[in-house]
Amino acid sequence: MTGADDRGVPGRPAAAPVPAPRAAEPPGRTRIVLAEVSRSGSRADRTRSELTQQTRVGEALVRGLVRAQLALALRLSLLVLIGLGGLPWLFAIAPSVGRVTVLGVNLPWLLLGVAAFPFLIAVGWAYVRLAERNEQDFTDLVQRPER
Repeated sequence: MTGADDRGVPGRPAAAPVPAPRAAEPPGRTRIVLAEVSRSGSRADRTRSELTQQTRVGEALVRGLVRAQLALALRLSLLVLIGLGGLPWLFAIAPSVGRVTVLGVNLPWLLLGVAAFPFLIAVGWAYVRLAERNEQDFTDLVQRPER
């Protein structure tokens, strides 16, 4: 039986047509430059792998970053606590300061109601700037080439 005869036989599926072979396409060009491979990147790659694999060294590096960020947050929180929390103490200890008026408004109201907001914005701006510096120092440490 030939392939033409098989098509007409009941109970047998028809054979699918075979596609014509295509011409082989040339493979994409790959550029290999040995000068790009350097030993200086090996330490940075090793440190990055330490971080991603969560080894002891990677955990120590991340713990150092977290400690630096926590220390920064605590220092600035202490600054806010002393700056704003100290004002009621000042007015309680020295009542004459609490009775001073500026442009017809009591000084405590000006300090706690108006001046507190620029103070908090400045502390927030300083925190963001210093936290980004900590993160940049961490990134520089991780990517620093071996000497």
